[in-house]
Amino acid sequence: MNEDIKPWLNHYPAGLDWDADIKRQPLYETLAQTAAHRRDHVAIDFLDYCLTYGELLEQVNRTAKGLQAMGVKKGSRVGLCLPNTPYSVICYYGVLRAGGTVVNYNPLYVERELAFQIEDSKTEIMITMDLKILYSKVEVMLSQTPSLQKIVVCPMADVLPKIKSVLFRLLKKKELATIPTDSRIIPFQQLVSHAGTPDPVDIDLDKDIAVLQYTGGTTGQPKGAMLTQGNLSANVSQMQLWYGELDQTQEKVLGILPFFHVFAMTAVMNFAIASGAQMILLPRYELKQTLNTIHKKKPTIFPAVPTIYASINQATNLSKFDLSTIRFCISGGAPLPLEVKETFERLTGCRLVEGYGLSETAPVATCNAMRDLNKPGSIGQVMPQTEISIHHIEPPHDPMPMGERGEVWIKGPQVMIGYLNRPEDNADSLRNGWFRTGDVGYVDREGHFFLVDRLKDLILCSGYNVYPRMVEEAIYLHPSVAEVTVIGIDDEYRGQSPKAFVKLKEGQVVDESQMKDFLQDKLSKIEMPGQIEFRAELPKTIIGKLSKKELVAEESEKQQSLAE
Repeated sequence: MNEDIKPWLNHYPAGLDWDADIKRQPLYETLAQTAAHRRDHVAIDFLDYCLTYGELLEQVNRTAKGLQAMGVKKGSRVGLCLPNTPYSVICYYGVLRAGGTVVNYNPLYVERELAFQIEDSKTEIMITMDLKILYSKVEVMLSQTPSLQKIVVCPMADVLPKIKSVLFRLLKKKELATIPTDSRIIPFQQLVSHAGTPDPVDIDLDKDIAVLQYTGGTTGQPKGAMLTQGNLSANVSQMQLWYGELDQTQEKVLGILPFFHVFAMTAVMNFAIASGAQMILLPRYELKQTLNTIHKKKPTIFPAVPTIYASINQATNLSKFDLSTIRFCISGGAPLPLEVKETFERLTGCRLVEGYGLSETAPVATCNAMRDLNKPGSIGQVMPQTEISIHHIEPPHDPMPMGERGEVWIKGPQVMIGYLNRPEDNADSLRNGWFRTGDVGYVDREGHFFLVDRLKDLILCSGYNVYPRMVEEAIYLHPSVAEVTVIGIDDEYRGQSPKAFVKLKEGQVVDESQMKDFLQDKLSKIEMPGQIEFRAELPKTIIGKLSKKELVAEESEKQQSLAE
């Protein structure tokens, strides 16, 4: 192997081999193996409602048996439109055991978004909850989308401890949907009434699609990334190797990020089950509840996004809570500011590392070392048996010399087999086993990778490329800044210019002039934002990642109104 081509080979984390064996097997088999030796240990703790691994496996098998009775077979598309609850885990593994393909749905989708994904994926069965905010949208799909044939409805009250369940039924009655008597609508209790062993299913790890994971659709219609059983199990195995030796008797993974998002699906749910760890689930991120949960439940592993760690750092009463049990955290979804990393590590004593991945890579492609060198600003080194190559942005996409910026290409056992029903996109994105990410980055001589930005986010300013991420990192250096995002706006003179949207830390006051003065020696004249707008809040995605598309839409509307 050539170190110039694979510079990480001689600089890999201590005790870890890049060419280590990757375990690939159907995800259900992983659950069955874990349950065999951890049957009586808690697998899921959801608001004090607990399931052991033995109970989880029993529920999964009953779900699979029920789905097969409904006609689910190899390749059948079953949608999950669920918040984080025990149902999320039970139904995910139940679908896979039945031979079906999981189609993940964001519960916050509006009807238009649901309809598009149902028809694009040909989802036949949707599993949701009896919460009015979810069920009402899904029920409409029975008449609006020819593909959808049946809905399975899971009762929220049944996955709460007894007292909480009674109170929920009494106090939250208005939040519950009225479920009609309809042969197309199946209560979860009916689904799991089938005892016995599900019919066996022969799984091809390289061809059988375990999950259709739809991309965010920020640049057009969402695309369904086809992730095989082999892709997902390989990525879990890679993560286990990366963490190193873990103690099954004590590991607890905090699951705040939603399981319909690929990061949480792999880094929380599938990883926890493969590792025999306990999952501590919360239905959403709320600061006070999260701090109370960490204090009481004592998680040891806490995957999240930078905005969540930053929010905890800024909590006014943090000293009241014991955060010392947290040992490892992986941050994904967005760049991790160095100040956020260092502050969180100081407050908890944990190791907080930045990783990188995409829906198309199941998702983890790189990560900083858990116990070895971390380089500030780096997304780390490649996962075992994963390669990254930096290529020229323009055709013929030749490889770039070390240290130079170009498009990030990824190859590895976790890379998807393609997008569903998108032959042109597949031809463009997949090249001889390599996936073109659309991200711009570079690699140093020790094999540490650095992201510069998304190709689609590039700002063309007076003929020069301006990377929003670089501008954001400079603004983050200001001690009063809590959050920042940068977009390109139309500029009569320069074509485009950067505009920064900034949220300040509580009690801080900074104006546009002061911020530009601060940035004078940190940004070039080309990179300097033409406008800096301060806001009380910045738009975020469901997982708490800062979102640009709302701001882009706002600015576009402003431009249109000015032109009229």
